Amino acid sequence: MFSPDRKKTKQHSIMESTTQQNVIAQGTKIVGDIASQGPFRIDGTVEGNVKTSGKVVVGKSGYIKGTLQGENADFEGKFSGKLILSGTLSLKSTAHIEGEVHISKLAVEPGATFNATCSMKGTVKSLSNEPARIESVKAQSVQSK
Repeated sequence: MFSPDRKKTKQHSIMESTTQQNVIAQGTKIVGDIASQGPFRIDGTVEGNVKTSGKVVVGKSGYIKGTLQGENADFEGKFSGKLILSGTLSLKSTAHIEGEVHISKLAVEPGATFNATCSMKGTVKSLSNEPARIESVKAQSVQSK
């Protein structure tokens, strides 16, 4: 009689816990790897690998040294290592990024420090006059022969 309701309650609480934000507070230092399905807010220090399917927000006092894999990230603090995002990296004016970065989109506020090798993957948009320019180059190469 109560069994079906219990299962629904358990499933509901499990789903809620994966969408709640994980917080690493200022003054906290974690050494090791972290994996989560939910979003992160980091105001402390993480030395190791962070992997999440959610968004990562690094506050002004936050610092990550290692590898960060996720969807989107907003940085006000520091990062050193390898950053791999399937979405957007947003750097606020206080952000300091060093290392290797693989992203789809990049947004940088004036004042941010970005000392990294960066590769952006995603769809390449052709320019509206691109086909005409290609035809012009082909025509020139035919004439020179």
